[in-house]
Amino acid sequence: MITLFTRPNCPLCDEAKMMMELVREDFPFEYEEVNIESDDAIHEKYMLMIPVVEKDGEVAIYGNVGYIELLEALEF
Repeated sequence: MITLFTRPNCPLCDEAKMMMELVREDFPFEYEEVNIESDDAIHEKYMLMIPVVEKDGEVAIYGNVGYIELLEALEF
């Protein structure tokens, strides 16, 4: 299970979503996007780290998410 934690009006989050889609073109996978503002506990946990990509419940990458970094973090 891969989860992308984001929030509205976040340029890094928009870039991370674009990178997720680019990686998906080469290595098809499913992921869930979660707005951290929808849950107080998640917001407190990730508010200074977003965007955050979790794989199987563990943080795989956060902050500036590039294509190569994402590939390596998700182990494709």
